[in-house]
Amino acid sequence: MSTFAALGIKKEFVKSIKELGISTPTEIQEKTIPILIDKKTDFVGLAQTGTGKTAAFGLPIVQQIDPNNATIQALILSPTRELVQQIKKQLFKFTKYNNHKIFVEGVYGGEKIDRQIHNLKRTTHVVVATPGRLIDLIERGSIDLKEIKTLVLDEADEMLSMGFKQDLNRILKYTSGERNTWLFSATMPEEIQRIIKTYMDPNSSRVEINRNALVNANISHRFVRTSIKEKTEAIITFLERRPEERGIIFCRTKAGTQNLTKQLIDEGFSVGALEGDMQQRERDKAMRAFKNESLQYLVSTDVSARGIDVSGLSFVIHHQLPEKLEYYTHRSGRTARAGKTGISMAFVLPNEIQRIHEIQKELNISFTETSI
Repeated sequence: MSTFAALGIKKEFVKSIKELGISTPTEIQEKTIPILIDKKTDFVGLAQTGTGKTAAFGLPIVQQIDPNNATIQALILSPTRELVQQIKKQLFKFTKYNNHKIFVEGVYGGEKIDRQIHNLKRTTHVVVATPGRLIDLIERGSIDLKEIKTLVLDEADEMLSMGFKQDLNRILKYTSGERNTWLFSATMPEEIQRIIKTYMDPNSSRVEINRNALVNANISHRFVRTSIKEKTEAIITFLERRPEERGIIFCRTKAGTQNLTKQLIDEGFSVGALEGDMQQRERDKAMRAFKNESLQYLVSTDVSARGIDVSGLSFVIHHQLPEKLEYYTHRSGRTARAGKTGISMAFVLPNEIQRIHEIQKELNISFTETSI
């Protein structure tokens, strides 16, 4: 068993993470931290959400910041405002016992840009940003990224599948200089490989966390055969049998999300929706309620559930199987986090059984057929 000190983390950081209950490094932390702390290198990390990535790149970043230099020295890009806020909060906690304050600023859409511009006028060492809002700030000339030493692309595949491809290319071009790029992704689609080839050193270090287990091994994958007419009833029965448990139900469309949420509310379940047409304020409200457990379930589209990190979810339900394979990975990865077990339950129509076989083969997992 290694320790953070043995990986090269300074004692003031070890002290602050111990206080957060982090004492033994996870696999990705153990393999990544020594590389990122020592070498000025480009880096590619292949790992699922929930594996401890934030500390894997966050601790080396805060340790490398020169607090006496008032410029932005590191930029972290992340797909959603929820993730940006979360990373910012964690970095702040990591630096609790530092002698010199390290200033971290978060920039994302859904909040007045003037306020963020104002905040960036203060000393800022690390910026955590969503790509779209960062481009706005660059275009207004309100952010100076000339001095950055490190650029982190967190959840790179998610950023691409959310449509940030052009933004990412522009940011990578704009910041090219003496910086190192650290890219983290759960999957490696062609687009990501192209980014690595175009913008990163061909000899960059790589760490893969159990490549074959693209989907977390603590998840049990199940499916139930049903019909369009009986599907909602089957889901209701599934929930009724688990009165104490919490989970997320995934739908493919906004309309499907709204309909199912309404049906479940009518049945007396404590449930909220997350979908693309909602105002940011409503989304935040639903997220908060889910996080603080005043809502037991969330019904969500794939894109809206990006960046949800709520521990203790016992299951995810697939109201329909997702169109894209990597969505299955992202959906099911919301359960069984931090070493716990969980269920990923798909409600499938007879003509979708073929899709179950495809998912099994591609992701190297096995489904069990069950009845409700």
